[in-house]
Amino acid sequence: MRLFGLLKREPRPAGTALVKPFGIEVSIDPDQSLLQAALAAGIDFPHSCKVGTCSTCRCRLTGGQVKMIRDFSYVLTPEEIRDGYILACQSKVRPGEHIQIEVEIDNNRPHYPVVRRNGTISGWRELTHDIRELRVKLDEPFFYAAGQYASLHAANLDRPRDFSFASAPSESGNLELVFYVRYAPGGIFTGWLFQGDVIGQPVVVEGPLGDFWMRPARAPILFVAGGSGLAPIRALLDEAIEAGVAREAVFLFGARSQRDLYDTDAMARIGAHWHGNFRFVPVLSEEPCDSDWAGARGLVTELINETQVPRLDTHHVYLCGPPRMIDAALPVLAHAGIPYSHIHYDKFTDASTLTGSNHLP
Repeated sequence: MRLFGLLKREPRPAGTALVKPFGIEVSIDPDQSLLQAALAAGIDFPHSCKVGTCSTCRCRLTGGQVKMIRDFSYVLTPEEIRDGYILACQSKVRPGEHIQIEVEIDNNRPHYPVVRRNGTISGWRELTHDIRELRVKLDEPFFYAAGQYASLHAANLDRPRDFSFASAPSESGNLELVFYVRYAPGGIFTGWLFQGDVIGQPVVVEGPLGDFWMRPARAPILFVAGGSGLAPIRALLDEAIEAGVAREAVFLFGARSQRDLYDTDAMARIGAHWHGNFRFVPVLSEEPCDSDWAGARGLVTELINETQVPRLDTHHVYLCGPPRMIDAALPVLAHAGIPYSHIHYDKFTDASTLTGSNHLP
């Protein structure tokens, strides 16, 4: 009888990518996406959702071929795909393959290096029955742009989770960070936050991350948010007041019922201090018909119309919330004649839909 030993599998060679205009060549393991490899190499690659829903990591393939993780056509137009555009977060490079890509960089884009800061949970308060304000005190200042988010690492949990900053950044760096955290049934991280006494617990904050920020312009603004998607919008609004922004603004906020409304006092304060016209419109989708609610009803995306927002086609739009809300809003905005370049959004996911991204509500 002849005995055959197990053949030792040779490691597969890494692929490589030349990333322009940075002029950096990165090595890409077979299990990595192009975006993961670029970020690991320290490249300030534009990105947000990491799961192929926002198009922020869109780049142009100028040499070689990539393997799609998910179909690009869900996000990119046929014209963009024909012109060679890909999503870095949904692209893999075959072993030994060399590619070249070009990344479009907005010169106004805020740039803060990604850092890791040690911190402790310094406080929390209930905003609604399933959303809490979480405060984290840091050992060193942390710099970010309003609209961005950070990864929170807890020693006793298996993986980090991402949450948007809910307060305006400080020019000297923030020593305390504020997040709005929605409880996700079955979520390990939010289960830990909501079901025990976490004050004083150590966490590590990594960031800033994401490409959701207010672009400089004079056009009127439409903000649309749902649930804990109010967090980055709140940060944008507070920062805009400090900067003296005087653009006309309407904020449509979607919730199920009155018990899901929060930060209404903050919105009143923002309206009083806004350097122009500001209107906050809460919209309830499941409020009982016999309640005392006299405000708007229905899905928040149904309120995106000329009745609520006159001259809608002139607006720049900032959306933040669950994927279904944003997916419903995009065709409405396109039909209204708003150019895609004037629409900016951040899709939140939760533990039930998490497939490679951690950005949670």
